[in-house]
Amino acid sequence: MVYNNPFSLEGKTILVTGASSGIGKSIAIACSQMGGTVIITGRNEERLQETMNQLSGSGHSAISGDLTDGEARHRIASLTPALDGVVHCAGIGHTKMCKQIEESDLQTVMGINFNAQVLLQKELQCCKKINKKGSIVFISSIAVTKAIVANAVYSASKGAITSYANCLQLELAPRQIRVNTVHPAMVWTDLIYNSVLGEEELKADMEKYPLKRYGNPEDVAYLVVYLLSDASQWMTGNHIEITGGYR
Repeated sequence: MVYNNPFSLEGKTILVTGASSGIGKSIAIACSQMGGTVIITGRNEERLQETMNQLSGSGHSAISGDLTDGEARHRIASLTPALDGVVHCAGIGHTKMCKQIEESDLQTVMGINFNAQVLLQKELQCCKKINKKGSIVFISSIAVTKAIVANAVYSASKGAITSYANCLQLELAPRQIRVNTVHPAMVWTDLIYNSVLGEEELKADMEKYPLKRYGNPEDVAYLVVYLLSDASQWMTGNHIEITGGYR
């Protein structure tokens, strides 16, 4: 008896943005481990190659480029083969008190966390690169609903992409293309390693989590793999928190 594994990504081609580090890198690796063919993008060619070296299987490719640049977005969309899945993971963090926010902060954070993703998605659709019954995943944040001091611009950018996803899922539903967002709490990425918090402060903060730890990039990656797989065929328009129990 042949068993069909609905969680497998065999035969699927997945584009992962922001794949040169952190959550995006882990998503790309996990997709390859589950049999998917992965197209990765990022600004740093050297780090992008490091991700390529860790992918399982063959047939993968890397396309470097800055998603805030219109020509780069068009080139990436043009070079990308037909896709069964897209993971929009490129993004940056930002910390500044509301009274200190400058117009340049808004332009930078929204430009990367919102504008670039929306406009890349447009390019992919205009180039007809997303297959029927495909899956699109945006990496948002628990910051959308959990207010943190000095996190306003970042939270707003993630709230914007979540609202955008709500509309996109309705527009793509006729082609059975699913759109979901993932909302992690604190995950061990460069955003934490480069933060101003000391070791003791981080330990104290982790005590607020029922599971007593921050997430690892792999924790988020495995959820994304599920959303890309046929096992989640009846899921669209969902905003899924993955938080270690933190509320």
